[in-house]
Amino acid sequence: MVREARKVQAKTDRDVGTSQGGRVEQCAAQVNAGGWTGARAGTASAAPALPRRFSVREQVLDALRAALLAGELTPDRVYSAPSLADRYGVSATPVREAMQRLASEGAVHIVPNRGFRVARRTPREAAELAEVRALLEVPAILRLARTVPARHWAALRPLADAAALAAASGDVAGYADADRAFHGAVLGMSGNNQLVRIAAELHRRSQWSPAPARDRGDLVADAAEHAALLNALAAGDAVAAETVIRAHFA
Repeated sequence: MVREARKVQAKTDRDVGTSQGGRVEQCAAQVNAGGWTGARAGTASAAPALPRRFSVREQVLDALRAALLAGELTPDRVYSAPSLADRYGVSATPVREAMQRLASEGAVHIVPNRGFRVARRTPREAAELAEVRALLEVPAILRLARTVPARHWAALRPLADAAALAAASGDVAGYADADRAFHGAVLGMSGNNQLVRIAAELHRRSQWSPAPARDRGDLVADAAEHAALLNALAAGDAVAAETVIRAHFA
């Protein structure tokens, strides 16, 4: 009886390992498809170069997100679609479409017949988003700490390194990209696509916090917590993982 139980457990362990290995590869492919290559080069001055994406709307959306995170588009000011179109050298239509998307994410408010006003998030709203994110991500990460073999976490090190590189250079927009990629890859190990999608949406919304601006020290501290979380997960230490991730959201 004991021998048969051990055989069943061994098979289960092999199946879990194979499944998690596939998820590592899937997460890496998704991150690569998203175009993350590390910190963005240079700082914005006049009209920033648009990143390479599949459509003009997506290019404009990426550029507007970067401008918001960098503080180039300021809270409470109204921006018209034609003026932003001139800024990026495109027509007003993809700008309007991109701004509609940003409005759905809570980054801007639509001002009828005028354009879009950059939202100003209150500390209470930021705290509420952090609390909801913690309610979703902490239990999932604790389960992963107990079930994912240590060797699989090594595949996520490049993502943590990319975040650290963006943080060290003070690249707020680049760090935002890397931060989402890292958290998405960690949660992707669960195999729960709905969890990954909903958590990513909340994560995106939590990043629209124009004031006070995050300085380089904040980013470096956050990036260091990514590395600490991976260390705890690789060690299978659920207690340490919980401590790190709760501090990360706090």
